Amino acid sequence: MRFGIFGLALLFSASVVHAAGDAKNVATTSCNALASRVDATSGNAAVFLRSYDHERGTGESDEPALRTAAFTYDNALAVIALLGCDKPAQAARIGEALRLAAVSDVRLRNTYRAGVLENGRPLPNGWWDRKASRWFEDAYQDGTATGNVAWAALALLAMHDATGEVRWRDAAVKLANWIIANTSDMRGAGGFSGGTEGFDAAPRKISWKSTEHNIDLVALFAWLDRTDAKGEWKRYEQQARGFVDAQWDETTAHFWIGTLTDGHTPNRGVSGLDVQLWAQLLPNADKRWQRALAWVERKHGVAGGFDFNDDRDGLWTEGTAQAALVYHRSGRKNDASMLVATIAQQASTGGFLYATREPRITTGLAIGADSTSADFHYYRRPHLGATAWAALAALDRNPFMPAPGKAKKER
Repeated sequence: MRFGIFGLALLFSASVVHAAGDAKNVATTSCNALASRVDATSGNAAVFLRSYDHERGTGESDEPALRTAAFTYDNALAVIALLGCDKPAQAARIGEALRLAAVSDVRLRNTYRAGVLENGRPLPNGWWDRKASRWFEDAYQDGTATGNVAWAALALLAMHDATGEVRWRDAAVKLANWIIANTSDMRGAGGFSGGTEGFDAAPRKISWKSTEHNIDLVALFAWLDRTDAKGEWKRYEQQARGFVDAQWDETTAHFWIGTLTDGHTPNRGVSGLDVQLWAQLLPNADKRWQRALAWVERKHGVAGGFDFNDDRDGLWTEGTAQAALVYHRSGRKNDASMLVATIAQQASTGGFLYATREPRITTGLAIGADSTSADFHYYRRPHLGATAWAALAALDRNPFMPAPGKAKKER
């Protein structure tokens, strides 16, 4: 593995790598942490898991918007990871919450309120502000990002793959059709735009396009095309794939993160780690794209792993787990083991992995349309998404494709 000036030989001794990097231990720890969170609410009712823990006594400030926030993306990852962990009962409870949100809500939100779904209906996340004496909700959390909808649909297809029950597939189809109807975009290289921002009273269409979102959609439509669900899935897979292909820059051997608001001009201001890595996990991934790993190592490498963007101000646990999965599937097992060693060191007392190693890292991205700066940061908080990716990496489970040999006959 090439970390540029960071010199991997300086990062770990062989004994540390051997002890802390045992994928089996990381898988067991992560799987148990995910399952125990589901089991903490008794019964078998549908449940959303809170995305972030707040650890008392750490000096970390409490963030009201995260206190009860169950991000759709994190919960979708947890479903796929729990299935890989061979914990289908726990996966089904989160999966059912996603399914109910998909079939009962006007549109799937980026975030719901954590906990058991009362009367089978998901609730928007929000919080009471004592000083203002009013209830607050967040415009981003109430919005609908295309990639988050795609991940929820992938989780539902994983449930369909595991059980053969068509209710999971049908909910995934509903989400896919929402994406097609609301985000299909023929500007520039085509593909699909970013989704919807804001509340139902005044929703705004997101006009930029994300390479990551379209990578998610290639995986989603390719998976749907393997099922008996009616739809022109191959056509839409090609539409998303055409956009992804157009964002590949042959000269620098990496992907642009997406476009500006005109839907055509590449956004060259930010380099995103997940874009470079997730493309490697797609079915029929272009072999040229493997060259992006050199970009990742040069631009995103930090001691022990990777940062989200190229300012390299800290380690992003989730992205480091993604890289471990990609390296393992690329045959670079020793490099993957070294990254798993880093992941193992990020476990919190509550079982979840910390989102970052440092107190805070930047992404170079804005949270939403109303942001006036690049205000999207990751903090050293125990994180559901990071824990799920750790399990996926340790289990060598590609979330973009059906699990080998696991599909059951539809019923």
